[in-house]
Amino acid sequence: HDALPILALFDQTSFSKFLLQGRDAEAVLQNLCANDVGVDAGRIVYTGMLNGRGGYETDVTVTRLAEDAYFIVSGSAQTTRDADWIRRHIADGANAALTDVTGAYAVIGVMGPKSRELLTALSGADFGNDAFPFGTWCEIGIGYATLRAHRITYVGELGWELYVPMEFAVAVYTALIEAGGEFGLRAAGYYAIDSLRMEKGYRAWGADVTPDYTPYEAGLGFAVRLDKGVDFIGREALMRQKEAGITRRLVQFTLEDPDAIAFGKELILRDGEAVGEVTSAAYGHTLGRAVAMGYVKNADGVADREFIETGRYEIDIAGERFAATAHLRPPYDAKGERIRA
Repeated sequence: HDALPILALFDQTSFSKFLLQGRDAEAVLQNLCANDVGVDAGRIVYTGMLNGRGGYETDVTVTRLAEDAYFIVSGSAQTTRDADWIRRHIADGANAALTDVTGAYAVIGVMGPKSRELLTALSGADFGNDAFPFGTWCEIGIGYATLRAHRITYVGELGWELYVPMEFAVAVYTALIEAGGEFGLRAAGYYAIDSLRMEKGYRAWGADVTPDYTPYEAGLGFAVRLDKGVDFIGREALMRQKEAGITRRLVQFTLEDPDAIAFGKELILRDGEAVGEVTSAAYGHTLGRAVAMGYVKNADGVADREFIETGRYEIDIAGERFAATAHLRPPYDAKGERIRA
């Protein structure tokens, strides 16, 4: 752990990116989103877009740029699907238009304890907590480029995602690399992101969240606002589920054998009985062991905290069972102190 880099640069340009513009943009998103996106300009909201059953059609970050403009970011493989879902739910006559701007912006993630120091040295902007709190964005300059810095993370460390107009991408990337040597900057890729997000318990659409799973089952109830004063797709289903209780719950596991490696789709056993399968997994380099996530089902009742925490778990990897510890809070930085440092 001591040898791990303290500042990393990620090329996240493949993320899907959309602009939703028009005086009815907020109304369109409030209908689509389970969270409340009626926030002030400058705020970033994590939310799911759900179907009528309460399952995830996608999960996105919604950034409010202005009263009549939002910037929406989702996963790399979802561009066409997400654009279609949003456009199909813009009512006839609504003053709102969606534009796919995926190719217009490079996304450079600058993540790690030294990220504030590097960005301050390059831009001169104030990246302190008071001026630039988590979940907000600000326009900054690096070299001759003007770009948006979003204080958000998919790796669980202090950091910013830089949304750079594509024509300035090489210049900004080069400036970061050249200045980053002083701060121990290392280039990293998507396998590193996958490892880091697993340790932090960040979900991935298509694996941990899908149209078959609801926010309450996925442990993402914090991103649901049933009382936001606006109806949204899936709200009734979520209200029924909240009242009845969930019978399955996404659980994070760490494998006790540091040499065991999981890849996804492995069987999860509780007290020797099959209760689910792994939805995603990776080796956690910070924790020094494999980390997995998967849904645990209680065939006889509610999958509440007591049910999850009283079981003895194993993960079946290629026919061999490995002991695993269940977590309802991430084993790394459970309180999110590092991302708000």
